Amino acid sequence: MSATPESALPIRLTVDDSDAPSDVVDALFLGRFATGEQPYSHSSSLDRVKAGATLLPEAAVVLRAARDDDRSATLAEGEGWTLLVSRWNRGADVTVTATTPELAEKVLTEATAGARDDPEPQPENVAMGFWYVSPRRGPYRTTRQIAAGTWDEVRPNYTAPVADAMDRLMKVTPDDIAGRLLLLHGPPGTGKTSALRTLARSWRDWCQVDCVLDPERLFNDVGYLMDIAIGEDEGSAKGRWRLLLLEDCDELIRGEAKHTAGQALSRLLNLTDGLLGQGRNVLVGVTTNEDLERLHPAVVRPGRCLARIEVGPLTRAESVSWLGTEEGIGREGATLAELFARRRGGGPASVPKQDVGADAGLYL
Repeated sequence: MSATPESALPIRLTVDDSDAPSDVVDALFLGRFATGEQPYSHSSSLDRVKAGATLLPEAAVVLRAARDDDRSATLAEGEGWTLLVSRWNRGADVTVTATTPELAEKVLTEATAGARDDPEPQPENVAMGFWYVSPRRGPYRTTRQIAAGTWDEVRPNYTAPVADAMDRLMKVTPDDIAGRLLLLHGPPGTGKTSALRTLARSWRDWCQVDCVLDPERLFNDVGYLMDIAIGEDEGSAKGRWRLLLLEDCDELIRGEAKHTAGQALSRLLNLTDGLLGQGRNVLVGVTTNEDLERLHPAVVRPGRCLARIEVGPLTRAESVSWLGTEEGIGREGATLAELFARRRGGGPASVPKQDVGADAGLYL
């Protein structure tokens, strides 16, 4: 058997009370790789691990095991290889170093075989990715099954002009794509996010939808942007279109964005129809509460947008039809959020109007 990890580590390891035992396990794992004794590494990330799966090959000998509040780490070895299992919640990272690339791949395959827990797909669900920058792992993508209704089911939630525009968008195929930017704008509570969930279901045969949880960082971090937009597709996603969703990006695309956001706006535009997006089947979907007149002219210019839809409240007649009663519906109609609130038992809490005398003073 080769030298132990602690004796192979070519650097002095210093720890203090801010370090956890799992940090020590991580450092010990690097020893044989750093010295070149095991110069090949293979790794895999699993979003969901089956209950009871150890992620250890049958011949593994456990050297260290540590469990923190939100993470556990296990260091194991075998003939010619070392393995690190990092687990959190339902997910895990498995990394193997070995004397040959074939051995590293073999051990990793054995460790993860049958360990992935893929829930039974439901017709009403759609797989959606979520990107974010993790302090521990850098740019990282996880997936979730998101419930989404069919367009026929949710169509009554939108005012007639919006529904007509969405009719065309839901039927888009790769052959129909002209612009690369999808823009939904309008007041809060009008159903922009709900429409995007339904769009993900309508397009799931040809398009993978990923939501970026930290869009303000995406276009200010070139490495992050390259990982998401330019990085190689994996497995069944190869050759499919990808829709990156950026929600509530008012600061990024409003009229003064070029001044306030620096290069972020330029990189967004470059991704949609510049060199950055060439050769990649990438669409960008943006939601914003801004009025169209306040958006940067470069964002809304003809030819750039696949669709540009203003999602507004339902008219009074549409609201009454949706709710089944005129009670509480004003002349201007209502947003989808307001209608759902009333259906559940009333609108948001408020103070009844009262007559205000001249001596109200500072209480106004």
